Amino acid sequence: MSLRIAVQMDPMESIRIAGDSSFALMLEAQARGHSLWHYDVATLAWNAGKITAWAKPVTVQRVEGDHFSAGALAKIDLAEDIDVILMRQDPPFHLGYISAALLLDRLKGRTLVSNDPREVINAPEKMFVLDYARFMPPTLIARKLEDVLEFQKEHGAVVVKPLHGNGGKAIFKIDERGTNTSALFEVFNQTWPEPHMVQPFLPSVAEGDKRIVLVDGEVAGAINRKPGEGEFRSNLAQGGSAEAAQLTEREQEICAAMGPELKRRGLTFVGIDVIGGEWLTEINVTSPTGIVAIDKYNGTNTAGMIWDALERRHAEM
Repeated sequence: MSLRIAVQMDPMESIRIAGDSSFALMLEAQARGHSLWHYDVATLAWNAGKITAWAKPVTVQRVEGDHFSAGALAKIDLAEDIDVILMRQDPPFHLGYISAALLLDRLKGRTLVSNDPREVINAPEKMFVLDYARFMPPTLIARKLEDVLEFQKEHGAVVVKPLHGNGGKAIFKIDERGTNTSALFEVFNQTWPEPHMVQPFLPSVAEGDKRIVLVDGEVAGAINRKPGEGEFRSNLAQGGSAEAAQLTEREQEICAAMGPELKRRGLTFVGIDVIGGEWLTEINVTSPTGIVAIDKYNGTNTAGMIWDALERRHAEM
């Protein structure tokens, strides 16, 4: 059955089609005969119980510089005119993101939203992972400098991350002497109202940071992301490179532990990050990426697996 798909994401003009997971999902949906709409999250509105957005019908093609065409902008009813919404705008995860998710949650039972917006709110990347702390490196979440200094004294060199950051932005390494710890935490505390994540620096990050994609709780594939020259961050957005990867026994154990819970929550497309084959660092649910690289190295069709799952979920509504 042909479905009407709305994709809530950043401007189509700005995406890099060579590696963009949202674009891969749109291509696959179109290949299955589904129709596509694109809208900006800023156009979401609620009025008298109706949730609407200003959207354009789009068609997509894998042609650099000419990757989409769009029809006229129209106000659409997301319950009456749409069957499935992909919530794919980029983080950061802030009040604007949460507010949009709460609006989309009101469509439950009428329009399928993926990932489930209520569960996205309940599962921010660096907080949801605490449910699986047994697989994590030693971790501190705090704002108070004294707590950080105590943690650093125990563990030596550390990495400091914004709790709701994304794409490897604003991740700092502090050496074992803690030379800039006080100054850095002044900046972090002035910039972000929430606490921050601190973990020991893991030298094995030089060997790569594995991105594992799970679809409805099942492993779809993985890539190993290696830091670029002069970097310790392996995010592809920060100049990292990708290579084919297989799962270690520990990584299989991690995926088996969380898979049923991801499926239960309606977190259909999830990307987890594991360092050194053993240390779980994040569970990405807001707008996971990596499927294009995974398919390139593994000869798979992860977008197809995701649509298989979404079509099943829609049929069960």
